[in-house]
Amino acid sequence: MKFFVLGASGLVGGAFARAAQAAGHFVIGTVGSFTGAIAGVSEKRILDLTDASALEAAIQHTQPDVLINAAAISEPGKCDEDPARSHQLNVALPALLARIAQARGTRLLHLSSEQVFAGDRAPYAVTDPVHPINTYAEQKVESEKLVHTTAPTLAVTVRAPLLMGNSPGGRRSLHERLLGDWSAGKTPVLYTDEFRQTCTAENLALALLELAGRPEISGVFHWAGAELLSRYELGLRIRAHFGLSETHAPLKTTDRASDPKASAKRQANLALDLRPLSQLLRTPVETFDQQLATLRVPAHLQSWLESARA
Repeated sequence: MKFFVLGASGLVGGAFARAAQAAGHFVIGTVGSFTGAIAGVSEKRILDLTDASALEAAIQHTQPDVLINAAAISEPGKCDEDPARSHQLNVALPALLARIAQARGTRLLHLSSEQVFAGDRAPYAVTDPVHPINTYAEQKVESEKLVHTTAPTLAVTVRAPLLMGNSPGGRRSLHERLLGDWSAGKTPVLYTDEFRQTCTAENLALALLELAGRPEISGVFHWAGAELLSRYELGLRIRAHFGLSETHAPLKTTDRASDPKASAKRQANLALDLRPLSQLLRTPVETFDQQLATLRVPAHLQSWLESARA
């Protein structure tokens, strides 16, 4: 198959490109300002994803079998700072892709988020009503509605959790951000009472690749890992996995009661019921230990890590 991956330099887009190429597929990957090589991408295209005409022309020229929308502004704070810009990528882009998919008869796989839920009534099934509590979540909910109204039989939305994994630039995933903070002498502050069901971008990519070959499946689904852990527990286990001491990798704890204003836009518990997708796919749901085993140290942090372990 020929895949058109939007956001190929990102965490999920990069993982999908590697998985697809390893399975013998051809990957066209779009990037914005990223200049490095991307493993798995057979044809890299520098593209402004807010330019609808340029995007339509690129898809028309390349004639892909499947569109993979892994592009987004996924940090809630950045969405709050500039909601108009984030709306372009988080809502307008997937809506355009759905129109293109419907017109061409092309399958569309769209990434959404666990954050469409409020976090106060976990675990969440795909049939549970959404309740967004921040701008990012509101935009993801809107994108889901537009995608499935426009291309109901061709589109699949996968709501993904907080992601682990190895990004092309080494700065996107949870462990990369923690290692980056520690190397810069910073002390990450992690909640003891916010719970997430992480999975790796690589595992999510395998699920997406399998979905791409299952045209009979459409609709909205959940994908995540097997375990629910607090953000603080995640930090502790990542620190231990990389053999770091508290001296070189300090952590500070906080809780939701310490900052009620901030917590009003943060979800307490985003546990997901993975059925029915976990029953439809061969791709396994990973334990957290399995996720840890796949993590690499980003190249730009290897020297620091060696000295910190010494």
